[in-house]
Amino acid sequence: MKGSRNITQHLFIFFKGMAMGIAELVPGVSGGTIAFVTGIYEEFISSLNNIKGHTFKVWKTNGFSAFWKELNGPFLLVLFFGMLVSILSFSKLMAWLLDHHPIPVWAFFFGLVLASVFFVAKSISRWHLGTVALFLVGSLVAYFITGLPPSANTGSLPFLFFSGALAICAMVLPGISGSFILVLLGSYKTILEALNNRDFTVIITVGLGVVFGLLSFARILKWLFEHYRNITLALLTGFILGSLNEIWPWKRVLEVISLGEKEVIIDENVSPFLFDGDPRLALAIAMALVGFSLIFILERTAPQK
Repeated sequence: MKGSRNITQHLFIFFKGMAMGIAELVPGVSGGTIAFVTGIYEEFISSLNNIKGHTFKVWKTNGFSAFWKELNGPFLLVLFFGMLVSILSFSKLMAWLLDHHPIPVWAFFFGLVLASVFFVAKSISRWHLGTVALFLVGSLVAYFITGLPPSANTGSLPFLFFSGALAICAMVLPGISGSFILVLLGSYKTILEALNNRDFTVIITVGLGVVFGLLSFARILKWLFEHYRNITLALLTGFILGSLNEIWPWKRVLEVISLGEKEVIIDENVSPFLFDGDPRLALAIAMALVGFSLIFILERTAPQK
């Protein structure tokens, strides 16, 4: 928990929120990873954990000002506002980039996530058999999840509520992408279209699911960090490494399944030299290096603690 911040510090929190929002628009990239490398992850989890009955009792007994301070409200408000602004502003742009320039976009995020593996692993104070084992478990679990075939698009409101809750749990975990979970569940396209078309029925339903998922999952994560910090970080590092399977830039389409007007694409990763089309290798390498370097630039702007 931080003390009082000035306007400049809040502006940095806003930009970090925007970066988290942009990451969540890309299936396979986790906003939690961005939160970790920018130095706000544990404050984010702790602040979410403050949304509970005791905090609201503070409002009743000591007034709104004491409640807002106990909640760490300025931090959460600025962070979530940054995320909301970027999601509403860049959803169309990210959809267009993924449709028309997928290889350099995926290469950029591949480099960014790869650098995040080293960054999070560096936070582990002591490696031992348990941390190595959980690192391997996290890698295998994330690799398995990212290898699952996506589902057909689904638009029922109860299912979208469930999708929002599950996706936000994934978003909070570095390495596990909330938007990729939406792809697996078949909700990604529905939610992206709702954002683009300002379909507030869908947006509010998913938002309520997000709130439910956040409030339940944050408590678990905070407890793990307080009692098993190193092995929790090892597991998260494994998640990030395993998620690289999903964002490899070069893929071969194996099957396209038509379900009414919807299509489900089954693909596999291939070498750029076996890619069917222009692999844009030089540009992909350049973008991967930019993404890789960006993590260490973000590290320098993050708090040292």
